[in-house]
Amino acid sequence: MEQPVFRAVFYSLTAVSLALMVWQFLAPARLWMKGRPIRWRPNYIGNVAKYVLGQFKVQGSRPKSGAPMHLLIFYGFLALLLATTLLAVATYGPLVGIPNFHHGTYYLVYETVFDACGLLFLAGVTWAFVRRLSFDRRWGRPGVSQETGKPVFSLNPLTTETKDYIALLILFMLGSTGFLLEAARIANRPQTWDWCSPVGRWLAGLFPALPDGAYIGVWWFHYAWVFSFFAFLPQMRLKHIVTATMTVAGSEERPLGELVPISMKEVEETGQIGVTMATDFSRWHLLSLDACMSCGRCTEVCPAYNVGKILNPKQVIADVHEALVTNESVATRVGEEALWACTTCNACVEACPVLIRHVDLIVDTRRNLIAEGKLSGSGATMLRQVGSTGNSWGTPASSREDWMKGLEVPLAREGAPFEYLFWVGCAGATDPGAVKTTRAVTQLMLKAGVSFACLGHEETCTGDSARRLGDEFTFQALAEANIETFKRYGVRKVVTPCPHCLNTLKNEYGQFGAELEVVHHTQLLADLVRQGRLEPAEPGAGKVTYHDPCYLARVNNESDAPRSLVGQESNLNFTTTALVQEIVKEPEGATVLAEPEHRGRKTLCCGAGGGRMWMDEEPGKRPSERRVRELLDTGAGTIAVACPFCRIMLDASVKQFDDSIRLVDLAEMLQEANA
Repeated sequence: MEQPVFRAVFYSLTAVSLALMVWQFLAPARLWMKGRPIRWRPNYIGNVAKYVLGQFKVQGSRPKSGAPMHLLIFYGFLALLLATTLLAVATYGPLVGIPNFHHGTYYLVYETVFDACGLLFLAGVTWAFVRRLSFDRRWGRPGVSQETGKPVFSLNPLTTETKDYIALLILFMLGSTGFLLEAARIANRPQTWDWCSPVGRWLAGLFPALPDGAYIGVWWFHYAWVFSFFAFLPQMRLKHIVTATMTVAGSEERPLGELVPISMKEVEETGQIGVTMATDFSRWHLLSLDACMSCGRCTEVCPAYNVGKILNPKQVIADVHEALVTNESVATRVGEEALWACTTCNACVEACPVLIRHVDLIVDTRRNLIAEGKLSGSGATMLRQVGSTGNSWGTPASSREDWMKGLEVPLAREGAPFEYLFWVGCAGATDPGAVKTTRAVTQLMLKAGVSFACLGHEETCTGDSARRLGDEFTFQALAEANIETFKRYGVRKVVTPCPHCLNTLKNEYGQFGAELEVVHHTQLLADLVRQGRLEPAEPGAGKVTYHDPCYLARVNNESDAPRSLVGQESNLNFTTTALVQEIVKEPEGATVLAEPEHRGRKTLCCGAGGGRMWMDEEPGKRPSERRVRELLDTGAGTIAVACPFCRIMLDASVKQFDDSIRLVDLAEMLQEANA
């Protein structure tokens, strides 16, 4: 075969394989474009640098999630792609005035570095094959229901099909035939610098001297796998190389706990509230469905799934994608039971390496179910109560000041200036356990001389539970009423003992014009302790364990302030914190903070979020029971909390296991030390 013909065939096959790849991506792209235009301006370069090149989310995963394996494959593949690109530039550069730099010391470094990278790439691919095979043998692959056509429930966190093994085979052959080609070159035309390609040189020792025809055969064998990779990429989960990069590049920089509002104008234009069909989602959300490669990290951390409920975040993504393809309603395809099971704890979103917003998909669909009157039972009762009384418990506004009895609590309506508005919340004014926290925080602020005031009967629910259940316009009515009250009293700073109120006031009220600086009560109290205005907690001898609330630790990234109140320094506030494995040890007789396995941003949900606190739970399927077991496994005699919702949920489960366990808010522990 003459050189011109050789090149012509090579370039033709390259063009055909690339064209075939692009053509296969056009079909899903047409589906993505059926969605609504995005409302935000993505930081394309910053997102790609952070989440693709930096693998920010993957590096923060736990080792057993397969993160090291993925990093070996990704960076190995990236290195080989870079090596190919540099070789192409050096080869064809002279045509456009770029000198051939592929020689000398650069060449020696090039060969050595990329030889090692190729070996790491093959190690990662082999690891992936063995890992997937072991998962399949342990749990088996899910079957398909003949009645519903949907996968049968399986504990296997990985969704495996035959084509997944084919994909790994193609990757392995890309790397191994590259080494084989290098070995053939060395055997065919040995050079003095071959020592810088240790793998290729070792393989070359297994070959006799090869004639040119055999070397060309090896060359074509390698590139046959390259062409196959491009041609079959859109049919494999490996397509996320393209789709995940696009998803990450176009993602919105939005707080984890912020939901996107719906306007009445939008309702008038569309004739509906929320999402009915998949095309009601944004184009970015539809693109993100194709970025999912069913790694199972979202399912692994889901509190509902892990207590045996039907909700499976990975399956939700697959079902919404199927609804897009078949033009079926999202609620029908996903299932209403699964949609209502979500606690909106955002564990799935935090775990997803390609930034899929599972909670957006679920809440937007809930909004339509609420509009269609599909919610009944205690959840619907809560919505009626909050709509009529402004309190999720349904108590009248006049009872909002009952907790103040015996305390001289400054009220905003009295007219005195104040620095902080103390936002009590529905639970803090109503639930007996939460009232203890409210009174403790009040007494501590009075003792420390904090300038604050309460709204009393002028305070109404923030609307957190209503919004996350899907009742967007009840939430908006409550938000607008509260914001008007804030404006009337010139409120700029807010402190609250409720992480759910914290998240809503801090991350969502700005959508309606509020400008607030919002802190959790543990943050304010920690500052007061550091300033010497309060003494740290002294819970006495014995172990204390602390339960991180989802909406404080994960959603709002605060884990250090609560721990500092019991004298425990920690560094859990780093976004990609891996789980700390050692329990803190202190001298015998001293207070010990016994950390549970899941803490900080990796905390386990108590099951109260997303409006689930107001809905009935089946015995044995309560996330709070799973969480309490883990907390008790620390051997602690005291469970410290920092959220009224968590306290309510954990209290019921603690009583089932051990009545002697003390459940107390951190503010109460601090109050005891400052009595």
